[in-house]
Amino acid sequence: MARTSEATGARWPELDLNARIWVVPGSRMKGGRQHRVPLCSTAIALVEGLPREAGSPYVFPGARRGRPLSQMALAMVLRRMGHACTVHGFRSAFRDWASEVAHAPREVAEACLAHAIGSEVEAAYARGDLLDRRRDLMDRWGAFLRA
Repeated sequence: MARTSEATGARWPELDLNARIWVVPGSRMKGGRQHRVPLCSTAIALVEGLPREAGSPYVFPGARRGRPLSQMALAMVLRRMGHACTVHGFRSAFRDWASEVAHAPREVAEACLAHAIGSEVEAAYARGDLLDRRRDLMDRWGAFLRA
């Protein structure tokens, strides 16, 4: 449930496919904090099927050598496919599904989206990142998308 810039800027060294995790450095996160992303089997299969462009660290290399895929490229794919939604709309759709279909706890769904939760005081006590619970939810989301 990464933001567009986080996904398009993904680099191969950030991925550990054996551990089924993608670690996005804080320098590329909206909130400036590192974010561990549990990868569902659907995401793993997609990434494993991607070719690697020689000399490029990017999982999704762009048309311009040495650059990641542009953010506009995703919007254009949706437009060409005839979908009347935005890339951000997928994040919103996930949030609705997590609440209404999966009945996921708010803090787990929000953590999947890398949203800050609660007040500064609450955040000070919430030091974990709910990785195992997020992994379960993302596996369920992947199965939902495949259905």
